Amino acid sequence: MNRKFLKFEIDFDFVLIAITTSLKDYRICYLINKSLNFNFVRTNDLSVDIYQGAEPVLFSLFHYQWETTETDFYFIGNKGSDGYLVPEIRSADYFIMIKNYIDDDDLDNLVSTINKIPEVVAAVKIDPKKIKSRENLLF
Repeated sequence: MNRKFLKFEIDFDFVLIAITTSLKDYRICYLINKSLNFNFVRTNDLSVDIYQGAEPVLFSLFHYQWETTETDFYFIGNKGSDGYLVPEIRSADYFIMIKNYIDDDDLDNLVSTINKIPEVVAAVKIDPKKIKSRENLLF
């Protein structure tokens, strides 16, 4: 009997920016909104099943969309109710996930503007394919 194996590879078609700061989520969102002329709005918390058989872990989640290009921006807390969204990057307090198309120049401008906020320690681009727990970022 012949066996066929299905290879399934998830396409991570988003850009990820890690942000390190000591501010609360609503405060850093306010400063990003002010600096970038964004309008992050708080949505329901992101619920992720990190531990098998346990309650889902909740992470703060904010959303903003560029209407013209339909680019979605998600501001996600890395520290949740009972663990980390991306445990291998514990130094990052928050992530900005950019779904759909964004120009490289716009992305570089976005990262440099966030780095100019005095309360931000660092904002760097992260390759989602190099993160071990990248499945936690799929929603």
